[in-house]
Amino acid sequence: MSEQHLIPVDRLTQAMRLVVRGFGSTDDEVDAVVGNLVEANLTGHDSHGIGMLPRYTASWREGGLRPNTHVQVVGDGGTLLRLDGQAGFGQVIGREAMALGIERARRGGSCIVALGNAHHLGRIGAWAEQCAAAGLVSMHFVNVISHVVVAPHGGSDARFGTNPFCAGVPLPGRPPVILDFATSVIAQGKTRVAHNKGESLAPGCVIDDQGRPTVDPRYTVIPPWGALLAFGGHKGYGLALLCELLGGALAAGMTQHNADDTKKRVLNGMLSVLIDPDALGGRAAFEQQAHAFLDWVQASPPREGFGPVQVAGDAERAARLQREAQGVPVDATTWREILAAAETLGVDPRAVQAAAGLA
Repeated sequence: MSEQHLIPVDRLTQAMRLVVRGFGSTDDEVDAVVGNLVEANLTGHDSHGIGMLPRYTASWREGGLRPNTHVQVVGDGGTLLRLDGQAGFGQVIGREAMALGIERARRGGSCIVALGNAHHLGRIGAWAEQCAAAGLVSMHFVNVISHVVVAPHGGSDARFGTNPFCAGVPLPGRPPVILDFATSVIAQGKTRVAHNKGESLAPGCVIDDQGRPTVDPRYTVIPPWGALLAFGGHKGYGLALLCELLGGALAAGMTQHNADDTKKRVLNGMLSVLIDPDALGGRAAFEQQAHAFLDWVQASPPREGFGPVQVAGDAERAARLQREAQGVPVDATTWREILAAAETLGVDPRAVQAAAGLA
């Protein structure tokens, strides 16, 4: 089991700002990238948090990540937008893409945003939250162009990425419902975190390089390569295919169709559908029925061994409260990788250590 640091949120943010400045990013970009990564850690999704910085650094070194780059409109049909992320930081590109979609949806009642060529978009729930804060319902289908890590249902090796699906529903008087998940049993980043911590995975998540079940996370972190499994067998696999066809082929014009693992960049395509309930003429009825349904569902008495029934987004909000109060856990292996990335970027690792309060 790896040693673990517990770092206060403000100290962690200061330390990560030092690292991200090493990319040559503007202050606004530093704010966007660090804010998004730390937010992922706060919500309990360490797989999409600061532990991604070593991968971003490797991608930047090979030219796969372009700092200080903004989203480009390449097709404008009013409420249908085609956007190119130009391999810019996904934390910037995603926010800019959703801002464009939100403005069009408010004007026209809905908007379809087809985004391609964005560097790692991070936690997709952040973009559903941005839409929900604007009062919009949203759905997001995402593909991943990177080292393949997920096996098709019944297949014995990896053929595509973790291809997330996300949806967000805003409701007054209660937090939004934010459903955000990889179509694999667990996100690839969670296997990296488990590997760094020296932990095993739950059965049914991974197969090894021979296609056999294993609980060792190494098979999606270091060679020889195995694969993650899709959640729910053929159901998760079917949704993964849709994410590739819609977020990849349709939105980005780019799908995963080879096993090239020589590049460190992670590119995403995302097809987003934004809807303004007011434009349907029935926001009041929608909200009343949504509240009634959620109240009815959550009134179910919990089974033995479970707490009160939750809805999507509750677990993230609980994690945030805990980590804001107690600090963000970062395993020692991940922290060493971040310090090495800082040095690669020309940032003094001792300054990062000091900023985090670990000197």
